Amino acid sequence: MPQNKYNQSVRVPAPIRAAIKVLESTSPKLAIKLAIRLFTTPKRYKLPKREQQMDSNTTQKILFIKDLNKSINVYCLGKSDQRVLLIHGWSGRGTQLCSIADALVHQSYSTISFDAPAHGKSPGKTSDMTEFIACALELERVYGPFSFAIGHSLGAMALLNAVNNGLKLQKAVTIGSGDIISDIMNSFWMKLGMNLATGKAMIRRFEKKYRKSIDSYSAYNVSKEIKIPVLVIHDEDDLDVPISAAHHIVENLQYGSLMKTSGLGHRKILGDKVVIKKIIHFLNNENTTYDT
Repeated sequence: MPQNKYNQSVRVPAPIRAAIKVLESTSPKLAIKLAIRLFTTPKRYKLPKREQQMDSNTTQKILFIKDLNKSINVYCLGKSDQRVLLIHGWSGRGTQLCSIADALVHQSYSTISFDAPAHGKSPGKTSDMTEFIACALELERVYGPFSFAIGHSLGAMALLNAVNNGLKLQKAVTIGSGDIISDIMNSFWMKLGMNLATGKAMIRRFEKKYRKSIDSYSAYNVSKEIKIPVLVIHDEDDLDVPISAAHHIVENLQYGSLMKTSGLGHRKILGDKVVIKKIIHFLNNENTTYDT
């Protein structure tokens, strides 16, 4: 299914584009190495004021993820046995879904969230979606079982992959999820100004590392095997991920429901009262109508 460009709001600095072009002509291997480094290095942002209350109210713990040989910071909010796993997006934090977490606790749920490797308070400099998946599965082992899970952006893609890899849930919610991995990577290397050969070589490097096609991780692909109800939420004005991604995911879910919003973009959607009300209704209501 055709996709629009991803990360339209991202602008690659001219010096980086220039460095990539020089390396492509002098040392393609170094160009690929630099591109991969950039692709797997998230930005750390100062904790926004809106997230400070959740940061203060949560019980936090450092958890070692043996499969990754990395540690992550975990946030626990509420005391209920009805636990909800929250997964933030790329360059996000475990407190990024704070408005949703607060609403869930008021509905007598508790939440478990985390800073992925190289995000928030977790150590490290690089990460990727496979590490988000590994964290979700380890959190289930330590803190589960989870009744539900909610993921945003890359965290939504990781959530769908985790469910496909055995994460047991009653329902799941994705917000602003990406879809086709190759589209995301193609958009990235084109923004770097890389030529086609170098871009394709970058993708092959990832596939060699993980010993599988990158698109085996694509959201629509893993959705084909998911048997639980999934609410897919996406804004029509999302500049980071095209809404066509949401449509494609829902088309491939057995029990998929689509909620479209407008004017909220990729991040403001996380605090929207109408969106949060819809999420709570979806989780609480046993009789939900699904779009397929």
